[in-house]
Amino acid sequence: MSQVKQNDTVKVHYTGKLADGQVFDTSEGKEPIEFTLGQGQLIPGFEKGLIDMNLNEKKTINIPVEEAYGQPREELVQEVDKNQLPPEIKPEVGMGLVSMTPDGREMNLLVAEVKENTIVVDGNHPLAGKDLIFDLEVVEIK
Repeated sequence: MSQVKQNDTVKVHYTGKLADGQVFDTSEGKEPIEFTLGQGQLIPGFEKGLIDMNLNEKKTINIPVEEAYGQPREELVQEVDKNQLPPEIKPEVGMGLVSMTPDGREMNLLVAEVKENTIVVDGNHPLAGKDLIFDLEVVEIK
């Protein structure tokens, strides 16, 4: 029987949960995710959990924060003058914003706090600092 190994292209059904059972992402009702292991497309713990799984095998893996999105980084939290925002944007806590980095890449930000003349934005991944649990099912190995 075929087993998943590094550099294989696989199709996987998954459900991602937090420790409290809250589901943050799933392929249920959709197409399975397809990717090639070893290309860094997914978090390290997800890929590591698939190694040696058999075709049609199901299992649950626990991914510690270090193999997921890491700890939140303080340097990704910044205070910005409201006048730097386009005038039509009325910032609210929890609102998503997109900023351009100096090298031209897009960076997703979350409004963490709204003050009188400034806002505090957080560029950390929403799942940073969290251990993750994934239910996996390998549906194809190429």
